[in-house]
Amino acid sequence: MQATMMNLPLSLNHLLERAGTLFSGNEIVSRLPDKTLRRHSYGEFYRRTRSLASALQGLGLQKGDRVATLCWNHHAHLECYFGIPAAGGVMHTLNLRLSPDEIGWIAGNAKDRFLVIDDVLLPLYRQIEHLYKFEKVIVFSFSGARVAPEFTDYDALLAAASPDTFTYAPHDENDPVAMCYTSGTTGRPKGVVYSHRSTILHTLVASLGDFWGLRGTDVVLPVTPMFHANCWGMPYGAVMMGVKLVFPGPHLHPDDLLDLIKQEPPTLALGVPTIWMSLIQTYDAAQADGSPNKGRWALPSGMKSLVGGAAVPESLIRAFDRHGIWILQGWGMTETSPVCTISYPRAELRGADADERYRRAAMAGVPVPLVDLRVRGDDGTDQAWDGKSVGEIQVQGPFITASYHEVPVDAEKFTDDGWLRTGDVASVDELGFVRITDRTKDLIKSGGEWISSVDLENALMAHPAVAEAAVIAIPDEKWSERPLACVVLKPGQVATPQDFNTHLLKHSFAKWQLPERYEFIDAVPRTSTGKFWKMKLREQFKA
Repeated sequence: MQATMMNLPLSLNHLLERAGTLFSGNEIVSRLPDKTLRRHSYGEFYRRTRSLASALQGLGLQKGDRVATLCWNHHAHLECYFGIPAAGGVMHTLNLRLSPDEIGWIAGNAKDRFLVIDDVLLPLYRQIEHLYKFEKVIVFSFSGARVAPEFTDYDALLAAASPDTFTYAPHDENDPVAMCYTSGTTGRPKGVVYSHRSTILHTLVASLGDFWGLRGTDVVLPVTPMFHANCWGMPYGAVMMGVKLVFPGPHLHPDDLLDLIKQEPPTLALGVPTIWMSLIQTYDAAQADGSPNKGRWALPSGMKSLVGGAAVPESLIRAFDRHGIWILQGWGMTETSPVCTISYPRAELRGADADERYRRAAMAGVPVPLVDLRVRGDDGTDQAWDGKSVGEIQVQGPFITASYHEVPVDAEKFTDDGWLRTGDVASVDELGFVRITDRTKDLIKSGGEWISSVDLENALMAHPAVAEAAVIAIPDEKWSERPLACVVLKPGQVATPQDFNTHLLKHSFAKWQLPERYEFIDAVPRTSTGKFWKMKLREQFKA
């Protein structure tokens, strides 16, 4: 029997047309470098995006050419998300927090043809221009200053183009639309290339009610950088639903974010745990009597916060819930588009008490539709979903990468039967909740037994004196490895290693699992995407 459904390709262009047709009056807000707000409508976004696509074609962009972006989160970057693929190009987001040498290497590896850059980031460009030569540098005047004649003015380029006569580049749903490089903390970064098909499927799945739960009435604050894993795919979902977007620009300090949240209250915000840790600590400190900021801020009760990129401590979930804000933890990778699991309230847990809800919320969550997940043990067999058996997470699905850009398929990253090896170690319980215990390279093997650095970190960060904590393995002649805890205390707090050990014993750790020693540090080093950079700690405390 022959299928009767229309065979139409999945395409980002449909989302752009939908936004222009249905949501032309909805709002997009961008915070500028001077902290003022610029407001656009979706109708303006639609016309400007088509103008960008038309202008790129006029510059000679060919199908498959890479166009790099070096930008903060704002409306023009959103235009690149849709305008570059509409012209047939591939948007390549460069991570502005990387070193100039790394950015130059990545641009060269991707063979980027054009660059779209914020004017406030031109000092960074000056440090990479000798490393890689872009054919054309297009400068967006984010600050409002005049663009130097040596560059192409982004807004002038759009003004000279015609959105009405633009024609979408012919494409297949498997054609590439964007690429992003992995963080590369253990070697050279690798490029992941996303297609129309993978992006649309990821957007539809992630927008479901138990995950992002996007509604047309939502106000979304994406603190997650648009240069990292496509801002977790949120720009595509927001345009699909026409939600109000509030872009924070370069202002990510807790005070700045709290000011913006008060001015433009979001219903959904997303970012890495370190951002929300510092934000809630700043907010709570402001509520104390005598604080100069007392009464300055308000948190919108009922807001959801999607948090990922690193393990979310249960203490952080509890801290936000005290203010009526619920944290949804998600897990994924650049290679997975990135949403793979989200910890949402399962129907089976409807009658669970508060402690159980918090415990579940602190897990990585349940696999989303279209993603198959297995936990493979050291012996090559799949581990039981019993909440105890651990192994490496391996995934497959239509928005999971099958290879890296111009890199031969490697057995260390892909199994013989084509599953992605994530490098994360986890168990899965009978309800499908994934509990990540560590990265394979961060596990601590002491006397033949495994110790989870993540579990120790989460427990330490539940101590009232601790702002942040990272745990690494240090060599030990007797036990091979022992845990070292690097602790950042909250301002004005005092605590001793014995205080922490007493605290950990109350959290069900055995004596042999306690850290061998504690180091008090000013801050935990972070990667360009805000994760704890344990490699730097291992270098610092290798003796």
